[in-house]
Amino acid sequence: MKKATDVFGDWAAKGKDKGMEKSHALPVSEMIDFILSKNEGEFSFLDLGCGNGWVVRKMAENPLCNKAVGIDGAENMISNANSLSNKEIEYILADINSFNSTEKYDVIHSMEVLYYLDNPKEVIKRISNSWLENNGRLIIGIDHYYENNASHSWQDKVGTRMLMFNEKEWLLMFKEAGLQNVQSWRANKSSDWEGTLVITGVR
Repeated sequence: MKKATDVFGDWAAKGKDKGMEKSHALPVSEMIDFILSKNEGEFSFLDLGCGNGWVVRKMAENPLCNKAVGIDGAENMISNANSLSNKEIEYILADINSFNSTEKYDVIHSMEVLYYLDNPKEVIKRISNSWLENNGRLIIGIDHYYENNASHSWQDKVGTRMLMFNEKEWLLMFKEAGLQNVQSWRANKSSDWEGTLVITGVR
């Protein structure tokens, strides 16, 4: 099994990051619409596992977004992100497993990232305790989860370790991290796709 950052670094070098952007566009748009529906003023935004930065660029276009930052552990992804962005967007190359943010954010978003980490529960606690502003929101999208049978073979296909949890376990991680108003739903669900599991909570 390769490290996830090596796998996705290779994907970025081959241009496959564009395919990731396309496949995630619908559930991420649904998550962004939810974020904006709950927002009442200016906000800062962090994308955890930002890939080529497409979500960060999208949020930076919103007039209420006063700061947009992306973090990723794959050097080629950050390189692609920087090549596609203007200087007003900050990208951080760092290992999310051990990264400690010196800034706090109103919104932290993550799509298809946390189950690649060594200990998602601990990262969620770290986010809740020191990365989020008061009343800040964490929102994540997960396609690789127990209830989604189609995802059960992905670890072998991709060749990197993927932790698998069910919906109740993800909800419990948020609640045990001290997040409030925790809720979940399935985004972009269809007759032949279980949908992206979205979990969100407020500090």
